[in-house]
Amino acid sequence: MSNRKPYVREMKRTWWMKSPFYRFYMLREATVLPMIFFTICLTFGLGSLVRGAESWDSWLHFMANPIVIIINILALLGSLFHAQTYFSMMPQVVPIQIKGKPVDKKVIVLGQWAVVAVITVIALIVV
Repeated sequence: MSNRKPYVREMKRTWWMKSPFYRFYMLREATVLPMIFFTICLTFGLGSLVRGAESWDSWLHFMANPIVIIINILALLGSLFHAQTYFSMMPQVVPIQIKGKPVDKKVIVLGQWAVVAVITVIALIVV
């Protein structure tokens, strides 16, 4: 039996501020907060739609609040930021080859944005 204490490295609260990579990582992770608010608002909106016209009108009134609109715009920007960082990593994570030749990274990223654009257009047509 040993009486030695295990080494426990001290972790300060500002560990992420020392490196640009970690600052970028924390910014990307922090964008989830407005998205959580948007998801909760959307869930309550669906619930108010089920409860009736009066409940739905009060939810619409809440969603028209300028603070809620700003938070929802931040959620949209955060989701676009997530998409951009994910799409830019995708060619490294899953390298695509056609007939044994690697596909250019820009083609993969632009293809993903094209799919997003097509889905957005379809959603706008349907709604």
